[in-house]
Amino acid sequence: MGDAGGPFKVLEICAGAGGQALGLERAGFEHDLLVELDENAVATLRHNRPHWKVACGDVADRSLWDPRDYAGEIDLLAGGVPCPPFTIAGKQLGATDERDLFAWAVEQIEIIKPRALLLENVRGMSMPRFAGYRQHVLDRLREFGYAAEWRILQASHYGVPQLRPRFVLIAMRPDDFAFFHWPTPATHAPPTVGKVLFPLMSANGWQGGGGLGREGQYDRTDHRRRLEEARWRRSRAQPGEEDVGRNGSRRVGRGGPRSLG
Repeated sequence: MGDAGGPFKVLEICAGAGGQALGLERAGFEHDLLVELDENAVATLRHNRPHWKVACGDVADRSLWDPRDYAGEIDLLAGGVPCPPFTIAGKQLGATDERDLFAWAVEQIEIIKPRALLLENVRGMSMPRFAGYRQHVLDRLREFGYAAEWRILQASHYGVPQLRPRFVLIAMRPDDFAFFHWPTPATHAPPTVGKVLFPLMSANGWQGGGGLGREGQYDRTDHRRRLEEARWRRSRAQPGEEDVGRNGSRRVGRGGPRSLG
């Protein structure tokens, strides 16, 4: 674990392409391991951070990685576990959905015994129909010796140019939880997509970003104006597809991973 002068150690499951991982890195965490099923996401992780240890495969497969190897060595267990069981556009099967990795992740706490847990999921998990499921999660964490809270966090309230509400679970040992505070939302409007992406698009020669201004073919100012003033339409996903990535495990729902005790 991290000491008073060293970095905090994090183990991240269902890591995706590294958005949360980069945020944790900026917050001062050092990754001991990242686990991800999608090969393209793993390639992105390895390209951006060659020194990170990344395991590619079924997060519930102990031949890929064994939670027992990290017992007592991790400060934070984090993950963006699959959303289909709770997504609003899906069937909202919750704990009865074979893709539910949330319960499996909670059970790993008893094995790894990190100082803290950070899990995020879609806003649909906060719906009244899942109240019993949420309470069961809190009860299990309490049995493991952790205090926990749920909260909906909207990405646009923290400088992200996207309306992306996420339902976040934080759990810590009671002594540590006494010092935890949820982040304070910004009081100003979030930046536009164009303002955030324009420098990157322009630098890499993307037409939509005015990058071909290098060759004088596009008016840079006009492209910036159109990007920053554009209102982006939100497309309607097909049932079960909204905010849904590939499953973190090929074996979820077969046997124990879905159980909450």
